[in-house]
Amino acid sequence: MANPRAFISFDFDNNEGQKKYFVGQSINSKTPFNIEDWSSKSSLPQNEWEKIIHEKINKCNMLIVLVGKSMFSATGVAKEIAFAKEHNVPVFGVYVDGANSSSTLPSGLTTGRVVAWEWEKIAFAIDQVMKEGKNQ
Repeated sequence: MANPRAFISFDFDNNEGQKKYFVGQSINSKTPFNIEDWSSKSSLPQNEWEKIIHEKINKCNMLIVLVGKSMFSATGVAKEIAFAKEHNVPVFGVYVDGANSSSTLPSGLTTGRVVAWEWEKIAFAIDQVMKEGKNQ
């Protein structure tokens, strides 16, 4: 697959700036994937949000979690990871906003699946997940 589709999961309250920066950098990087910014632009009723996000994640090859320092409070991120697992969509994370291996991770994501924000490491993680789950 030439350019796999990635869904970006992030803490809306604390890491929206890092998400915008990550998306912008990805456009100019040599990383072989497309990012679709499918985050909600407005508040939606919970059941409507869940239906929309389920559909969008199912259309992707991977879910990339931007792991910030306040990730423990991002309940939507944990739900997005659970939705990805339901659809057999592989998940990995990227540390942002000063987070590191001692930072609290959302449910469903382990430290072995999170990399530093270095495009070479991100490209390696993408190559790995393209051999997993629904991508096999």
